[in-house]
This record gives sequence, C-alpha cells and structure tokens, in this order.
Amino acid sequence: MLDLETRELRYFVTIAEELHFRRAAERLGMAQPPLSRAIARLERRLGVQLLERNRRGVKLTDAGSVLLGEARKALDAISAAAELTRRAGTSRQSLILATQAGASHELLQRLLEAVTNEHGPECMEVQLCEVGEQAEMLRSGAADVAIMHRPVDDLIGFDTVDLCTEDQVVILPAIHPLARRNEVTFAELQKEHSVPLARWPRLDGTYPDGPGPEVHTQSQIAQLVALGKALLIIPASSRAWQWPEHAAVAVTDAPRITTLLAWPAGSRSAAIAGLVQVASGLGDTEGHGDWAPRLPKGG
Repeated sequence: MLDLETRELRYFVTIAEELHFRRAAERLGMAQPPLSRAIARLERRLGVQLLERNRRGVKLTDAGSVLLGEARKALDAISAAAELTRRAGTSRQSLILATQAGASHELLQRLLEAVTNEHGPECMEVQLCEVGEQAEMLRSGAADVAIMHRPVDDLIGFDTVDLCTEDQVVILPAIHPLARRNEVTFAELQKEHSVPLARWPRLDGTYPDGPGPEVHTQSQIAQLVALGKALLIIPASSRAWQWPEHAAVAVTDAPRITTLLAWPAGSRSAAIAGLVQVASGLGDTEGHGDWAPRLPKGG
C-alpha cells in the first residue's frame, strides 16, 4: 500500500489552491525549490502528473483534481482526530455548537433554554461563525453540532434534523422606495439596478456573476445595505440583526429555507443524541411530513 504523508498532502493542497508555486511557498513559510522537489517526488511515487506547469502558472490535471478532493478530506479527518482527542482529555466535555452569527436567533435561544433545562448550563457552548463556516468546523472537529440551512449550506457527510422552514425577506435601506411595501417579488428587486443584490460565495467558494458586491461577513453586508450599496435576501428569522437604517420586506417568490441541526454522519456520541432529542421537540417543519431524526447511537 502506498503511504502518503500529511506534510506532502498539505503542500499539494496549498499549491492547488494558489495555482502558483511561489505564492504557495510563501503561504507555507518555506523556499520554493524544496516545495517543487516535494511535489515532484509525490508525482513519481504516485506515477501520475498532478500539475501542469507553464509560464502563466499552474493547472490541475484530472488526477490532481481527484487528489485535491481526497487530500482535503484526509487533512480534515486528521485535524478532527487531533481536536477530538485533545478535547477528550480535558475535564470539560460540553458540546460545541456552531452557528452563523445573527442567524436563527430566536430558535437558538429556545434551543439553549431547552438544553439548559434538560442537561444544565454547562453542557453546551456556542461558537459564532461567518456564512458557510459551519461545515468546515464540523469536519475539523472544532464543533460537534451546527445550526445550518438547506439548500444554501454544504450538508454532505452530515446527519440532520429539520427544525423549521420559513419564508425569506429582503433587507434594504430604510429610505429605499420598496421599503414601504409589505411584499415584493424577485423581478421587482432585479429591476432596481441602482441597488444590486449582494453576492454570497457558492459552496465551492466561487461567486455568482452579477453587479452586486461580493460579501462574506454579516458586518460587511450590514454596512453595505445601510449605505445603499446592496440588498440582501435572508430567512425571515435572521432579520434580528438588522440595523435601524434597514427595512425588511417579504419576498413572495423566494425559495423557502429550512433551518436544521447537523452533526457528523454515523456519530456514536450519547451527548449529541441527547441534544438532537431536545432539538427535535422544538422542530416545526410546517407540514413537511415524517422528519424523525436519525439519532446517533449511544456509546
């Protein structure tokens, strides 16, 4: 069996992300020649070409694209193993719940209250993060469970239980002509070329085409909306963070968003199973049928 070292996987992933040897070397804090030699040795051991090099930079081959996906999974697993082992050796065994700052605020409050009543105040910590970071935190072991949203978040490799499904609203400047309306449509928003919709990154990290600004954090978009530079469409419950300079209007034809609790698939944690059971009692999927969660097996 061919063994791959963590170090060389990290080298390769960095080059694949930068598509440039010099920038990758700078990011890794090393000189470029030993990095190039390490990748050449890796290619020889695997018997395939991973990168196509030319004067303009670096391009992944088909084999390189496969290794990039698998290497990321392997590095995430190693990181998670280290983090979970470290936490297992500490005296505190509370669960860490990751959630996007400002999202699902009322639901989070209800969950914390229910968990505290059932298991005590020390059983769970909350880690606030930015848009789309929950999946990485679960995979790395930095969080045990996360509040996430379908269909916008990356749910691959996780078990989930639905908590609620809701409509979306547009957050716009309070002085915007549409701010006085009770509801609007996508078509009406798209006609407002002077204030474009903000563009959030896709699951693969790229941004959709469009005139709106590229954003990643709640603080960015909050100020851009207040300045009249962007509009934002979000689940109705996430409007808890809106500023006095903002207004929220229902978008009648926006897809509905399901808020859910996610955890690593196949978990055998009794603590996670207990949390999921508590969360299930808060759920309200508004007629979405049988959504009984797949509880982690106690152990």
